[in-house]
Amino acid sequence: MNNSEPSQAAGYELADFSQIQGVPCPCGTARRAFTDVEDFPGTVHVTEICMSAKLHYHKQLTETYYFLECDADAQMQLDDEIIDVKPGMSIMIRPGTRHRALGKMKVLIFVLPKFDPADEWLD
Repeated sequence: MNNSEPSQAAGYELADFSQIQGVPCPCGTARRAFTDVEDFPGTVHVTEICMSAKLHYHKQLTETYYFLECDADAQMQLDDEIIDVKPGMSIMIRPGTRHRALGKMKVLIFVLPKFDPADEWLD
């Protein structure tokens, strides 16, 4: 079996983020896994966040960020609050919370339910 292909018959799905095409998002560039796996209720993203990330929110989606890599001065804006972040931290962002990353970083994002690009709202 090829390690880059999912194998539902084997009881698991495999995602090789190096083989997933990045797509533009308000934060930068996202690589999204498990979007087409019907029996998995969410998606998993590796997102490279750029310096010009846009403040946005979701009406339905809950996102959980896990910070893999961050500049020393990295922060997150959550509504009107700005907090410092560093690798190893995680933030769960509920629907309706306006958010954006401030600074360059790489994050792993767990999205529930499955990511829907129609649920990205900019002010």
